[in-house]
Amino acid sequence: MDLFFQDEEKHNQNFLSPLADRVRPETLDDIYGQNHLVGTDGPLRKFLESKDLPSIIFWGPPGSGKTTLALIIARTGDYNFERMSAVDSGVKEVRAVIDKAKSLRKSGRRTMLFIDEIHRFNKNQQDALLHAVEKGEITLVGATTENPSFEVNSALLSRCQVYRLHLLSNDDIRSIVRNALQKDEILSKQTIIIEDWDFLFTISAGDARTALNSIELAFKIANNDKGKVVLTRELLEKALQQKTAQYDKKGESHYDTISAFIKSLRGSDPDAAIFWLAKMLDAGEDPRFIARRMVVFASEDIGNADPFALTLAISVFQAVEMIGLPECQINLAQGVTYLASCNKSNASYMALMNATGEIRRGASVTVPMHLRNAPTKVMRDEGYGEAYQYPHNYEGNFVKENYFPDEYDAKVFYLPGNFGKEKSFKERLEVLWKERYQKK
Repeated sequence: MDLFFQDEEKHNQNFLSPLADRVRPETLDDIYGQNHLVGTDGPLRKFLESKDLPSIIFWGPPGSGKTTLALIIARTGDYNFERMSAVDSGVKEVRAVIDKAKSLRKSGRRTMLFIDEIHRFNKNQQDALLHAVEKGEITLVGATTENPSFEVNSALLSRCQVYRLHLLSNDDIRSIVRNALQKDEILSKQTIIIEDWDFLFTISAGDARTALNSIELAFKIANNDKGKVVLTRELLEKALQQKTAQYDKKGESHYDTISAFIKSLRGSDPDAAIFWLAKMLDAGEDPRFIARRMVVFASEDIGNADPFALTLAISVFQAVEMIGLPECQINLAQGVTYLASCNKSNASYMALMNATGEIRRGASVTVPMHLRNAPTKVMRDEGYGEAYQYPHNYEGNFVKENYFPDEYDAKVFYLPGNFGKEKSFKERLEVLWKERYQKK
């Protein structure tokens, strides 16, 4: 695919393409938001200035600018731009691009391969990219809405820089829309007034493409009063009512919905959780995404109040992987109702956060001699492991011992709750470490 259209071709296509494409930024200076990447000291700007761009994976929600950044980088760096969607392309197409890139490389032309939805590439497809990326035969730029740590294999991930794109702020959305109203060849000829910015912010939810599509749809059905068009809330709702389901099926609102889903699980409301699960599945959400979030939830919000919750969540995830849609919806429903209904505790999660905070505040982390490993005679002679008390040699398989660094005042990080399995944990720990827990 050739990125650089001739001016006449671009002009002819302007009126046929969506507003979001017609006003797409062409330089880093035109970008709204993502200042941590494109600002004065941003890594993307530095890479382009030095003309030494690594392979990159852009991770962020829909409409945050992943594709736009790839296009700008290719144009600014004078790359031969090849684009493919992971949904429509396979190993054959990848190898064809690599062969073309090798040929162009001989004449000094670099190739950028942009892969949209790279998280949908399977292992074989990703493996086909490895050698070319490692040898610099192509510069890979991938775009994904999913955490690449889960979806991109480690070998390919290690050869790429991962940059997180954030949801656009309301101010960013306002600036993007106003820029479109001023510069678009169609809209700029009218006086367009947006009456309810708050409603536009709500329906766009940080997605520039959704905001621009909403404005364009409403404009098409609005009354034109001598060159003046007023976009009211009612008009936006009327324009979008036929499109809402379509947007949801593309997964563009899944961040809001997954938030409602997790909060319903945390709030022990299985009915609400099932409701949001049904919405996500009906909208075409990837069931693996839902299952992964359930695995995290089982430890973060249930923990040792019900240790079986993690086992169940992992089983659900494995079932989703093994069975797939549509049958795996039943496995998800079982997991959701269980996780929502059982006792909750974030004690394990908070223990980790508390201990991490202690270490970052400068607590000693030197391992005391009696806790050190002593696999060799030299180490034993140096005192490694000396005086360590083996708990199984004592009654009840317990002995009072210091497991913290020397000269460190032991603190309670883990505070089990009074429900489920954690209640018995709490009672036992209060007996074993009576002095420590009495301080709380």
